[in-house]
Amino acid sequence: MVPERETTTRERATSGATASSRARARLDQPRAPRRRLLPEWDPESFGRLSERVARFLGTGRFIVWMTVVIILWVVWNVSAPSGLRFDEYPFIFLTLMLSLQASYAAPLILLAQNRQDDRDRVNLEQDRKQNERSIADTEYLTREIAALRIGLGEVATRDWIRSELQDLVRDLEERQNGYHGDRGVFPADRSAGRDVHDR
Repeated sequence: MVPERETTTRERATSGATASSRARARLDQPRAPRRRLLPEWDPESFGRLSERVARFLGTGRFIVWMTVVIILWVVWNVSAPSGLRFDEYPFIFLTLMLSLQASYAAPLILLAQNRQDDRDRVNLEQDRKQNERSIADTEYLTREIAALRIGLGEVATRDWIRSELQDLVRDLEERQNGYHGDRGVFPADRSAGRDVHDR
């Protein structure tokens, strides 16, 4: 006896359901690229090109060259013989060329500014994260230094140990000299003024 699931699968396959009419997409292979009507370009390389153009448009060299071209254009079309002139006095073709240049320059400059804004945003985010890490490290070190100071407050200092050792040496010298007063070997054994030389 065949299980119920296998029978339904066989029935679908034999009945010619949608599986045979529609090709199944394989998930283990990349899709074939679609054909596009518009040309494709690399946005990164186009962005770099726009930044170079915008950088050149913002230099004095561009203004000097554009001024030289316009002066030559006007001088040629005013002083050249009539047959060699290509743009008469109202200089309509020059106006068209300058408008075309401006219409391309403005979007390129905006694209370059957008790319610079994206870079600045990424840099600011990295700086903010770095500042947060620095603040966290500083607070950690501050807490550690405070804990060390508290811990050092309970530790015997060098001067206190030196004074205690001097008192012990004095007591031992007095014992060797035969004086056995109420002073003990240790400063805690003294009856009066036991904390005089304490820290």
